[in-house]
Amino acid sequence: MGTLPHAFSLFALILLLTSGTGADQSTKTQAIFKGSARIGAIVDTSSRIGKEEIVAMEVAKEDFYGFGNLTFLLINDSQKDTIHAALEAKDLIDTRQVQAIIGPQTWEEVSLVAEIARETQVPILSFADTAPEWVSERWPSLLQASPDKRAQMKAVAAIVQSWNWHQVIVIYEDTDSSARGVIPHLHDALREVNSEVSQYVAFSPFASSDSMSKELENIKSKQYCRVFVVHLPFKLAVRLFEMAKKMEMMKKDYVWITTDPITSLVHSINASVISSMKGILGVRSYFPKRGQHFENFNQRFRTRFSRKYPQEEKKEPGIYAVQAYDAMRTIALGLNKAGSKRGGKELLENILDADFNGLSGKVKFKNQNVAAAEIFQIVNVIGTGHNELGYWSNGLGFSENIHENSIYNLSMIDLGQVYWPGGPRYTPRGWTALTSAKRLRIGVPSFSGYKEYVKVEGTNFSGFSIEVFKTTAASMPIFPPYEFHDFNGSTYDELVEQIHLKKFDAVVGDVEIVSSRYEYAEFTNPYTETGLVLVVPARSSSKAWSFVKPFTPTMWVLISVITVYNGFVVWWIERKHCDELQGSITTQIGIMIWLSFNTLFSLNGPKLHSNLSRMSGVVWLFVALIIIQTYTANLTSMLTVQRLEPTILSVEELLNSNAKVGYCTGSYMERYLPEVLKFKSENMRYFRSAESYAEGFRVKNISAAFLGTPYAKIFLAKYCNSFIQIGPTYKIGGFGFAFPRGSPLLASVNEALLKISENGTLQELEKTWITPQKCPEMQSESSSLGPSGFRVLFFITGGTTTIAFVIYVCRSNLVRHKNIRGIISAVLLKRWYSLSRRFTGRVANAEIPTNGFPEAPVPLA
Repeated sequence: MGTLPHAFSLFALILLLTSGTGADQSTKTQAIFKGSARIGAIVDTSSRIGKEEIVAMEVAKEDFYGFGNLTFLLINDSQKDTIHAALEAKDLIDTRQVQAIIGPQTWEEVSLVAEIARETQVPILSFADTAPEWVSERWPSLLQASPDKRAQMKAVAAIVQSWNWHQVIVIYEDTDSSARGVIPHLHDALREVNSEVSQYVAFSPFASSDSMSKELENIKSKQYCRVFVVHLPFKLAVRLFEMAKKMEMMKKDYVWITTDPITSLVHSINASVISSMKGILGVRSYFPKRGQHFENFNQRFRTRFSRKYPQEEKKEPGIYAVQAYDAMRTIALGLNKAGSKRGGKELLENILDADFNGLSGKVKFKNQNVAAAEIFQIVNVIGTGHNELGYWSNGLGFSENIHENSIYNLSMIDLGQVYWPGGPRYTPRGWTALTSAKRLRIGVPSFSGYKEYVKVEGTNFSGFSIEVFKTTAASMPIFPPYEFHDFNGSTYDELVEQIHLKKFDAVVGDVEIVSSRYEYAEFTNPYTETGLVLVVPARSSSKAWSFVKPFTPTMWVLISVITVYNGFVVWWIERKHCDELQGSITTQIGIMIWLSFNTLFSLNGPKLHSNLSRMSGVVWLFVALIIIQTYTANLTSMLTVQRLEPTILSVEELLNSNAKVGYCTGSYMERYLPEVLKFKSENMRYFRSAESYAEGFRVKNISAAFLGTPYAKIFLAKYCNSFIQIGPTYKIGGFGFAFPRGSPLLASVNEALLKISENGTLQELEKTWITPQKCPEMQSESSSLGPSGFRVLFFITGGTTTIAFVIYVCRSNLVRHKNIRGIISAVLLKRWYSLSRRFTGRVANAEIPTNGFPEAPVPLA
């Protein structure tokens, strides 16, 4: 082997001399690396994946390593065997001294190959689906060349959520890579969308047809769930679907969702095989099929693939082909930096520096892994081919295309019509009735103290809750056969837990819906009123102060204010017209108050002189008449009808007095009362029935009781003369039916419950089973009338009186201004007259001589 490099160099020199230019003129892409190199590959040469990888690597060798160089692509066959793959790796590393290895495909093969290359640190570019997080520490030279596809499990969960399926069956290959690397992520993704895995089915890589048939028959007969998620190698999956078709499991109501190992090879399936997969919905890796580079690769790949594998009907390259092509380019970039003579750690570091846009997408390593796949394509198998419905992007949702202006939705329903196994126009429900004689086991609490809801007598089950369930099941198009089984436990939490323990398939009874029980099961919508109420003993109210009870305190205050206000205005207007309204301040205040209430209680009030006071008085008299008549009617009702009042007014009073309270045995209130309402545990007493509550009150064992609204309705109906409900209603609880988490029946049962509620059936059942006893007519504390019913009357009388007062004040001011102006005019006129007379007198007394005699005075004209 030592003389081989010299021979290769001599051969290269001859080629260079004969070519004249040192480069092959037929090269389609400029070579990245032009030295000599040895690259190894381990593939399953008999599989479609292996065939695509081989052709793609050969095309890449021409593109990135040139035609005239001495780069050798050494491909060894793994023969589908883990040990054989390890032996081939040892041959490539020790004997052929390759500088890098591409492949293999499964994690089991990769882990052994990586261990062999551990000492030499030969870079290994793996195509396995997933790799554990600790890989980089144990095998630094192992690189994940294909994107981590664990995000595809979120895409699968999004499909399940789109069609509101709450339970699925997972079928996978019984290998560590599937059980530990993929299935846990699927489980978590389904939980995030409120769905669960009802059964895991693991098939051996070498499973026989008989074992697969038995497993499918077991599923068909014992599981009503019909949504399957299949994560299998391609050839094993093909056998599964052929078997499922024979067993009539590829028809109406069945849903089959496949993952990347299957769906990414749909393009290669021939017509005879794909006919057994009609209606399958799948998720596969996305890579952009556009651009000159891809078109060039696609044309050359098809030509070479047809020549190399003429027996293959389909020639189109898939994700595995473009990933192998990009892996060859990655190694070429690394060799170009390190040089043809170097490998190991230096080549590894250069490969890790790769950063380019390849045919499969962005190629850039982080922690020895190519960036995880974020986009997946949704494919539907139809007829003899497949339909590309759209895409799913991690964190964004579904879209019809991939570009900057794409519109994303959380549901894939808008992507287009899906061809299901039952036909294109029929959306599967995801479950069917069981084909076996097995019936659903329905748990019923035999310890219920309220026989109106649940009554168990041997094998006879009756009561409101039982009848509601029977009616609901009967109204559904399909419901599995069922049978009731009594549960003799002590608490409702234990009863619900039996669903989680697989002892019951559902629970029916007076089971309240509380969050803590969702750990074991899911509930339907409540079929009774929801709430928690406080019930206390009642007593007949004292009639000593009954005369003030027809109106509330606020009403009395408002009547007094309006009355005094009206009296004040009338007094103000009339005080100058009537001598009786004159006098000292004390006297006038007394007269004003008397005038106010005299109008209210007497129709023969004092004579009024002003039209304004008459207007105010007439309106107030009308309002007063209505108030008096209302008061009389309400007082009469109070004195003739029995009236109860609570002995305790609030929860705070119970807490402050350290009083003891009762609650229902085995209910959620055992935690709710101390944690939320802050009652001490030593002050809590539990009871099972309405009769036991009444006895507890009678012997003074409790001062109050907390009851769910359905229970309170029955209790108060039986003891309506002795107890009363007080305080607010705490919005919790309500009765519901319990089913396993993710049960496909849950949505249909909720829909049926809604229908029987809307058509009146639920109300009729309630009248039949929960008929309140007739109680004497009673009146509660809330019968006092408040101001809300008299608001308009008060506005009218108050407004009228205010208008009268304003008019009177304005008119008085106007008259006063006229009087002042008249006085001023009179004074000025008198002053002017006085001055004019004084001036005239002076003129008359003046002496003017005429011939010695005074001139006679000239008479005034």
